[in-house]
Amino acid sequence: MTALAPEMSAVDRFADPLYSLAEASRFLGLSESTFRSWARGYDVRVKGRRVVGNPVVTSLGTPGQRAASIPFVGLAEGYALAAIRRAGVPLQRIRPALEQLNKEMGIGHALASQRLYTDGAEVLYDYAQRSDGEQAEAVRDLVVVRQNQRVFAEVVESYLKRITFGADGYAVAIPLPGFEQAELIADVRRGFGQPTFAHGGARLEDVLGLFDAGEAIATVAMEFGLTVLEVEDAIRNRDKKS
Repeated sequence: MTALAPEMSAVDRFADPLYSLAEASRFLGLSESTFRSWARGYDVRVKGRRVVGNPVVTSLGTPGQRAASIPFVGLAEGYALAAIRRAGVPLQRIRPALEQLNKEMGIGHALASQRLYTDGAEVLYDYAQRSDGEQAEAVRDLVVVRQNQRVFAEVVESYLKRITFGADGYAVAIPLPGFEQAELIADVRRGFGQPTFAHGGARLEDVLGLFDAGEAIATVAMEFGLTVLEVEDAIRNRDKKS
């Protein structure tokens, strides 16, 4: 977890749509249907019973498959939710707790806030103590007690501490999961939040575009100051999600 001095950015993290649903889901290593349910919510019938889930990720307007509708704060919220999902906690069981998190912390976009890392586990633990049933059990799987402190389970904590926060306490950069050799980040201060290589700063889109134009991997790597392994990793990651 990194906090920064005041930064300049041409992008409004909260109001500028930067990513389509397809792009945001791909960047976070999720299926598009999963991310869509986070951004749009859902209203379905299961065994004759209506099941409704409110959106938990910020989206703007009416999200379309190709049109950009997810601001950077929505991508950061999705990153935190992906960590919860990878901890093995079903999101539908803790949706009410996540909604309560925003209310009790008294801020918007709690999932993209530094306070999620510092205070969120305590808030969720208290919620679980007041609740019962599957939701309370799910929250207890997410939050553990360590040295008399309520903290997130290790897999969630490891994700959250890699977020870079701005001076206002909200995320400005997140690492993108799913890469083995390359380190990709989405940084709202660089390239309008599009994924870039931490090593060299090249945009992922530009690297893949040059390869798709027919250039050899070694040539692409030399052009952008990357290693062959980094370029191969980026191509492999893209192809397995396409």
